[in-house]
Amino acid sequence: MIDRDRLGALLRRERAAFADRNPRSAEEYANAGNLFGRVPMTWMNKNAAGFPLYLATARGATLTDVDGHEYTDFCLGDTAAMAGHAPEATRKAAQEQFANGACAMLPTPDAAWVGKELTRRFGVTEWSFALTATDANRWAIRLLRAVTGRPKILFNSYCYHGSVDESLIVTSDQGPRSREGNVGAPCDVTTTSRVAEYNDLEGLERELAHGDVAAVVMEPALTNIGIVLPEPGYLEGVRELTRKYGTYLVNDETHTFSAGPGGATGRWGLEPDVVTIGKAIGGGIPAAAYGLSTEIARHIGQRKDLDLIDMGGVGGTLAGNALSIAATRATLEHVLTDEAFTGMERLAERFEAGTKQVIDSHGLPWSVSRLGARVEYRFANPAPRNGTDSAKAADADLEDYLHVYLANRGILLTPFHNMALMSPATTEQQVDQHAVVFGAAIEELQRA
Repeated sequence: MIDRDRLGALLRRERAAFADRNPRSAEEYANAGNLFGRVPMTWMNKNAAGFPLYLATARGATLTDVDGHEYTDFCLGDTAAMAGHAPEATRKAAQEQFANGACAMLPTPDAAWVGKELTRRFGVTEWSFALTATDANRWAIRLLRAVTGRPKILFNSYCYHGSVDESLIVTSDQGPRSREGNVGAPCDVTTTSRVAEYNDLEGLERELAHGDVAAVVMEPALTNIGIVLPEPGYLEGVRELTRKYGTYLVNDETHTFSAGPGGATGRWGLEPDVVTIGKAIGGGIPAAAYGLSTEIARHIGQRKDLDLIDMGGVGGTLAGNALSIAATRATLEHVLTDEAFTGMERLAERFEAGTKQVIDSHGLPWSVSRLGARVEYRFANPAPRNGTDSAKAADADLEDYLHVYLANRGILLTPFHNMALMSPATTEQQVDQHAVVFGAAIEELQRA
């Protein structure tokens, strides 16, 4: 369906246009020689155009770069800014708390409110805090290994749980292996982990039957490899099998929070033993949390051999700091409310319909998947049903062409995939503009 020569020519044209229109971003990138990879974090080099845009301002769902160009931001910090950039309630709470102390190593009353609200949304009852979902997952894993005495953690192939060492495992024809590109692995990942494909209950049971899995850590729907939704009965089957084999279930809701106020856990009535979440809950301030069932918390609390206070491997000096907690309370109480999610999902439905109309009108064998306020288009139809198939459906040049084409016309998607996220500040006009520009990109690609 795609003329690769034409795709290559269009990609080169769009990259040249990007360089012409963004001289200040190019200059900033060229002058950043004392940064590893020339960027604050090396993943910022994942961009379609050869160098990143540099941020000037971001408000709501609109971002401005240092060259003065304005963008509709559907990336939203890859979920970190799902509340919109600089939401007023969060901004005010953060400013007030910073003025009164950010990191005093003392609790604040806001923390109890946040714990109660997270319990209302996700069901598990006892919460602790981190700064990233990576750490929330790491600490939950440590606790569950301690509770069970079992060494291994099971993940879905091509899952995403931050940079958790144990999670970088995938399936292959030769059996489980480390995910390609894994940096400085402390040991062979098969020593610490087991893996099963998403939507494969037989494969899951085969791995759990070894009897050495402390926990299944999973997203209720895969997200960072493209949205992969659960098939009917799959999540119920996961819960049944984990209980059968005495294995705890962890739902990582960091991205699937887009499904609703209580993420996929609340929306689909799931019953995990642990919930982890990060990014969006702080409204742009680093914040994360993990929630434990009453049973797990009680069991850990009775263990006199576990150091939960000092150097036991669970915690961090900045975790639970007053600034992060104040921002989290304001975001959950006033911004990412139950009512806000209703509006965000309505916009995502509009985005999904507009994108699908373009794909169908051009006869492309692509698909569109949606998880609440999160939408993604894939270069496969039907949509992939597991992480391995989803990885195989990637097309780097095609993805880059669409990303840089959209950026040159004022629209930003998440650079790691074709994901668009709605915030409370996103408008119908912004959603409709994406459909127009996306349609123009496809029109040019298919032009004889």
